Amino acid sequence: MTAKDTYNVLFLCTGNSARSILAEAILNREGMGRFHGFSAGSQPKGTPHLFAIELLAKMNHDTGFARSKSWDEFGAPGAPEMDFVFTVCDSAAAEACPVWPGQPMSAHWPVPDPAAAQGTEAEKRLAFADTYRMLSNRISAFVNLPISSIDRLTLQKRLDAIGKEKATQDA
Repeated sequence: MTAKDTYNVLFLCTGNSARSILAEAILNREGMGRFHGFSAGSQPKGTPHLFAIELLAKMNHDTGFARSKSWDEFGAPGAPEMDFVFTVCDSAAAEACPVWPGQPMSAHWPVPDPAAAQGTEAEKRLAFADTYRMLSNRISAFVNLPISSIDRLTLQKRLDAIGKEKATQDA
């Protein structure tokens, strides 16, 4: 892959209210300016999940960026060109994605949907924390890949391997 100053990364999910929002925030901090994260959904909920925003604030992330938006925004003329597109939920991976300008590399990094968690408020918040941890570990592995010095096929294999890590290995 060609070396760039900044790589654009789009995280996709169905509702764009929890997982993809968390991933966007994590990448924007962990990427230390080398990566610019974005998020979107095929059927956006309209607003980010309150627990996602509260968790990000607790983890000292700026939450001003957070809004639930359609992936159509990123397939439209004038949208930022993506270098990577990652789906973080099963339903988005099964959907027909728009054609992304520039043919970005893509991979599926499924994590459980914390917005679907059942139980007490504490149990639901724990589900968000677990999802944050899993995404953080995967994103850390991603930002530490030698992107500009490995061939595209090897990079694709490594991206796929990151998504196949078991949740227990993300601990």
